[in-house]
Amino acid sequence: MEPKKTKPKAKGETAREDRLKAALKANMARRKAQAKARMAAQSGDAAARKDKG
Repeated sequence: MEPKKTKPKAKGETAREDRLKAALKANMARRKAQAKARMAAQSGDAAARKDKG
C-alpha cells in the first residue's frame, strides 16, 4: 500500500480550514453549554417536584 500523496495547500485553503476549525470549535462549545443548561434545568425541575410532593 502506497502512502497518500498530498499536494501543498494554498494560502486561501489554509485560511479557510482555520476559519472552519474555529467555527466548529465555537459551535461545539455552544452546544455543550446548551446541553449543560438543559441538564441543570431538568435536575432543578426534578428537585422542585420532590419539594412539592
